[in-house]
Amino acid sequence: MKGLLIVDVQIDFCPDGALAVPEGDAVVPVINRLIAECTVIVASKDWHPRHTVHFQKWPVHCVQGTNGAEFHPGLRSDKIQQVFLKGTGNADDGYSAFEATNVNLEAYLRSRGVTELYIAGLATDYCVRASALDAASKGFATHVVTDAIAAVNVQATDGQKALEEMGRAGVHLIAARDMLERKS
Repeated sequence: MKGLLIVDVQIDFCPDGALAVPEGDAVVPVINRLIAECTVIVASKDWHPRHTVHFQKWPVHCVQGTNGAEFHPGLRSDKIQQVFLKGTGNADDGYSAFEATNVNLEAYLRSRGVTELYIAGLATDYCVRASALDAASKGFATHVVTDAIAAVNVQATDGQKALEEMGRAGVHLIAARDMLERKS
């Protein structure tokens, strides 16, 4: 069974957010199309405490309970069946959705029969990368939907390097239209 993991499509990662990913909101319409085609739909959220060592590396973002930590308003979040909160501790970066502290993502997916996981969201070079690598290492047939992700690109090639690393780890890179064609 196919599952869709939406990684961190939160206000703070979109334009004008505290840690904006360039064109981060461009992933929303593509993800909404994918949501309509999947049975199991889950999402992760950065959910940081106000004081965390994570903010020594990054600007303050996605603080628990703030507007910036909410999903992008255009995302069909009403279709999300479970949200996985990560980065919740004072010393926790929480890049991978598999590091969620509220619910075990692997157990959740397996209990619903998911064997094939499609990943979309933000950011290619951090949380998408970490989540995809973990999914592949746990034995899921893992696909990253390349037109439903966007990179931070601290260095101009970070996103491309992340895609190459994921490919070497056995993660399949696929366009949304190809994923949708596979369903039919």
